[in-house]
Amino acid sequence: MSFELPALGYAFNALEPHIDAKTMEIHHGKHHQAYVTNLNNALAGTPAENMAIEEICKNISKYPVAVRNNGGGHYNHSFFWSLLKVDGGKPSASLASAIDAAFGSFDEFKTKFAAAGTGRFGSGWAWLTFTDGKLVISSTPNQDNPIMDIAEVKGTPILALDVWEHAYYLHYQNRRPDYIAAFWNVVNWDEVSKRFAEASK
Repeated sequence: MSFELPALGYAFNALEPHIDAKTMEIHHGKHHQAYVTNLNNALAGTPAENMAIEEICKNISKYPVAVRNNGGGHYNHSFFWSLLKVDGGKPSASLASAIDAAFGSFDEFKTKFAAAGTGRFGSGWAWLTFTDGKLVISSTPNQDNPIMDIAEVKGTPILALDVWEHAYYLHYQNRRPDYIAAFWNVVNWDEVSKRFAEASK
């Protein structure tokens, strides 16, 4: 079974004006598709071609760099698309309480998460993970993620933001902070809350 590009579940223009249709079309149909294609090529004929992407990521140190880059790209983007929605509600009561406990307030959480995204030099991701019974903010370079065995901060991802230039440059150019500020308008808090509930059982 080869990996496949997952459907978005919404139209390319569904997140406008915060994330424009052209960016979504290229990001999903070109960039993510390339990760899927390259991952399938890298794993062809190996036992891992029939493994779940999560299992591959958890043991990523055993694989070549092409699998790390493209496997991470496939996992990260599949995760990211599920977290986006216009009018995505608000955090559940339990998630809101956990955010307050970890960061002091929801506004302080947003500030620290934005700092993780703006502070990532070059390409990478900002993450909110459930780690050792609490919420933690971190960032990873390139297509690494917190479930990888090589991650500096390991945990179960709850929320992620792609800060590669291809995620925002058509619309925001070099204004990454503006893109991150707009991101809060399209977070699918129902999905984030569901993932938090599952991780914190």
